[in-house]
Amino acid sequence: MPELLERKAYDALLKWKLESAGTTALLVEGARCVGKTTLVSEFGRREYRSLLLVDFATAGREVKGYFSSMAGDLDSLFRHLSAHYGVELYERGSLIVFDEVQCFPLARQLVSRLVADGRYDYIQTSSLLSLRERTSGVVLPSEEWLLCLRPLDFEEFLWALGEGSRCKIIARERAWPDLCFEGLHRRLSRFFRAYMLIGGMPAVVADYARNESFSSADALKREILELYRREIGRITRSYGYKVMQVFERIPDQLSKHEKKFALSSISKEARARSYERAFSWLADAGIVNRCYPVTDPALDLPLTRGSGAAKCYMADTGLLMTHAFPRGEQLDSLYRRILLCNANINEGMLAENAVAQVLRAQGDLFFYSSYDRTTTSERMEIDFLLVKRPRGGGERLLVSPVDVKPGRRCSTLSLRKFKEKFGERVGAQYVVHPKQLRVEGDRVFLPFYMAHLPWGGRGWGPGGAQAGRRGVGERGSPSPAPARGVLVGCSRGRGGAPRG
Repeated sequence: MPELLERKAYDALLKWKLESAGTTALLVEGARCVGKTTLVSEFGRREYRSLLLVDFATAGREVKGYFSSMAGDLDSLFRHLSAHYGVELYERGSLIVFDEVQCFPLARQLVSRLVADGRYDYIQTSSLLSLRERTSGVVLPSEEWLLCLRPLDFEEFLWALGEGSRCKIIARERAWPDLCFEGLHRRLSRFFRAYMLIGGMPAVVADYARNESFSSADALKREILELYRREIGRITRSYGYKVMQVFERIPDQLSKHEKKFALSSISKEARARSYERAFSWLADAGIVNRCYPVTDPALDLPLTRGSGAAKCYMADTGLLMTHAFPRGEQLDSLYRRILLCNANINEGMLAENAVAQVLRAQGDLFFYSSYDRTTTSERMEIDFLLVKRPRGGGERLLVSPVDVKPGRRCSTLSLRKFKEKFGERVGAQYVVHPKQLRVEGDRVFLPFYMAHLPWGGRGWGPGGAQAGRRGVGERGSPSPAPARGVLVGCSRGRGGAPRG
């Protein structure tokens, strides 16, 4: 029997169950194929006496008719559902799941009454976009928590490969960087490169864990991308074709030195206002992560958001890898050459996208750029901006610039210019690069495989790391911090770094 590997979001579900105690429902949102149903189903089987799951994407008229005709008679509704699905319901011991609830808005509207009844616990799952589009005009329940589900992070990827011990090693090396010898660094870096290539979609990771096959994983990712294209093709509104135009050009835009999405690549007549709904659709669907420019970095970054072009990253870096390279006989060889750092391609888009994926789990993404043609000191490009407490602790919040440097050469000119321009409001400066961890004053050079650990605050020195399977990084939180899912069907790891 395949091993069931828990993910960080499982802690969020446990917290909801304990703190809510039946007084609220839980809504799990996320992109297609991100593992929502698997997460809540496994949670129900483990933590309750019985699980009753209603999949509204496939439910027939009979089941939907129960909700329509028995909304005022919950005793009859529960009896009919129990009989139809062959599941016995236990008061305060059963979980009822409304899967793909956006397909039947009446069930979502009924949640408030079900929660007030108090006999059972309720979880709803839905895609981010479809829920907003299909429930307009519906009275939404106020008695619910929200959990936004995203692809597996790097730590969860290691768990799936049976390499959970590597998580403790990474946390230890953050606290004691002098103990990380070059051989260990190379192995950890290779694991991260494998994650960058495979991504965090649960089915893809499970397949890679079983088969060690890049071509097999790539085929699954192409199926997901085709599913996204079909979803985009179903858009009936006038901007549907613009969504497809943006989606197909994401790899080209991220392969540039400047990652900002240039609408001129679509058409010389394209304007930001007419394409805003297309970008919003892709973000709401969980397909992309947008990164917004700011004009004057301050503690409240959204208030200083500029009107310039934003950057548009894929929500899963593994999907970007497949999106960027066409299917072909040499594809498997390309995967292996990238894994072994032998590919003559621009890896910057994959590296920066991976860091964006990590940071998006902590909040919205922002960047700063300045291109003054007359003053060289004003020309700079900062990939990401964070608002963090100083590394030594304290109450004051500061703006921390983040630069991603995928190559061995590492220029920090933009960081220096940023510090000189904004002075005391600038906190720790981060460089995410392929080399080992080192700290030079207020500048932290962070290896890619440490990017999932908490940024800022204490921890860059002896005694700072938090080791342990669930202690590395922050636990999942129902709201507002996004969490992740449960991965089912992975075999034990093979030991050592992924092979090329």
